[in-house]
Amino acid sequence: MKVKNRLALLLLLPLFAFTSAHKYYVSVTTVNYSQKDDALQITTRIFIDDMDRVLEERYGLKAKLNTPEEDQATDSFIAKYFRAKLLVRVDGKERRCTFLGKRYDTDMVVCYLEIPKAKLAKASSIEIQNELLTDVFEEQQNVVNFKWNGKKKSFLLVKESNKGTLKL
Repeated sequence: MKVKNRLALLLLLPLFAFTSAHKYYVSVTTVNYSQKDDALQITTRIFIDDMDRVLEERYGLKAKLNTPEEDQATDSFIAKYFRAKLLVRVDGKERRCTFLGKRYDTDMVVCYLEIPKAKLAKASSIEIQNELLTDVFEEQQNVVNFKWNGKKKSFLLVKESNKGTLKL
């Protein structure tokens, strides 16, 4: 009986070795059009440790997000990063996102951006190119949810396929 138990343990042990916690690299971006403000309002949720790592690797900034020691320059570096990695085009023309600020929600940093004067009344398409964190994490996935005039469309963007388009 002891031999059978040891044999079973020996066969099952490799299975347990591969069930360790796997880190998922995901961000969620919501793009909402406010007709009242004629603005595209963008909210992005990213894990704090992932944002810390990208700021350090890309800019050499030890941001220490959501700690009393958070670097004062953090917001300007996050804004710079978003300008480089999150692009929005309306009818093929690039529109600049304005970084409004951030807040923390448990283990997430929630970033707020806006494109004022979006002028979507006559637009035929909105394209978003989301390369957030793909320069640091090969397996990064970026979910983008568009909401406009009662229409909703979601995209799962990855490094190799980083653009999604909503036809208006």
